[in-house]
Amino acid sequence: MERGTGRFAATWRYALALFISLSVWVIPLVGASERTPQAAVTWFLVGDPVLGLLSFVLIRWRHRRPALVAGVLLVFSCVSASSAGPGSWILGSIASHRRWRLVAVVGPLNVLAGVVQERIGIAQDTLPLWASIAFGALVVGILVATGYAMGSQRQLVDSYRERALTAEREQRARVAQAQAAERTKIAREMHDVLAHRISLVAMHAGALGFRTDLSAEEQASAARSIEDNAHRALTDLRAVLGVLRDPLQPADAAPERPQPGLDDLAALVAEEAAGGMRVRLSRRIEGEVPPGVGRTAYRIVQEALTNARKHAPGTAVTVDVAGTAEDGLVVGVRNAAPVGPVVTPSLPASGLGLLGLQERATLAGGRISHGTDTTGGYAVRAWIPWDS
Repeated sequence: MERGTGRFAATWRYALALFISLSVWVIPLVGASERTPQAAVTWFLVGDPVLGLLSFVLIRWRHRRPALVAGVLLVFSCVSASSAGPGSWILGSIASHRRWRLVAVVGPLNVLAGVVQERIGIAQDTLPLWASIAFGALVVGILVATGYAMGSQRQLVDSYRERALTAEREQRARVAQAQAAERTKIAREMHDVLAHRISLVAMHAGALGFRTDLSAEEQASAARSIEDNAHRALTDLRAVLGVLRDPLQPADAAPERPQPGLDDLAALVAEEAAGGMRVRLSRRIEGEVPPGVGRTAYRIVQEALTNARKHAPGTAVTVDVAGTAEDGLVVGVRNAAPVGPVVTPSLPASGLGLLGLQERATLAGGRISHGTDTTGGYAVRAWIPWDS
């Protein structure tokens, strides 16, 4: 599209320059008479058009060598009426590119070239000198003003085009950023809801493989736990993938489960205790915790318990949740130092658990710390603002 527009613009400029050259070349023929020297007529009919054609060839280099092209066309304009079109074109081009020093030189010389060409031309009747100078100055002024206006329009169009390209690049960047954020969110959600369940499945499956002294009832209980946690993992997976469903699909086509909060911590702790973990929950909260804060706290506790089960099985774990509207919510999960060698089922680690907790706490406007304490135990402590 731009290439076609540029070709059209060049075509009409050449056409306009050709019209000016023909007009200026024909006018002296009307004023010629029998007293006009034959040599002047011959030059006008042969030499003048040749210089005019050369002028149209030279105008192609107006952008690369504007001063040189303008100087050559000024010389041609002194003896060639048909060079008027390219001469006008180069003056307008210089003005459109704001080369004012060159305009200050070429403009007056164009007036002088026009006066010289008129005086040595084939026309017998010429204007008074002052009239020729005034007319030439008027024409030069019109050419400079026209070139300046066209240059301003070109700059305006270029600025609009640059703004459009910048806006398009920024829009693409925003879309890419939003997509990356959404992928991170989905990955974090899938890790949070699945790692807990899958680790429970692995723990019970490992117990069935390692423990040969289990009774039939204990084996059946472990199998039921595996089945139950696998079923819950699939249910949680469907809930997470619900954010990826077709936006044109009705909202009630796949209802999402209620998001867990602080009220679900007791059930989470009971589930871990049923799996063999020695865990204790302490909750000291004044006031109603906002849903978003409660959900963040739940995920932190869930991931911390999963890590304790994987890396320090059999140790005592304490979960402390306390806070007020003024002080914010403090979540602490600590497991004691493991005694003896730690044997855990072989589970692939993504390394995203603690990173996901850090991201959750940061998004909620809070902070989190984790590491080994002086007794050899491992502690996770987070603070979340109440109004996050």
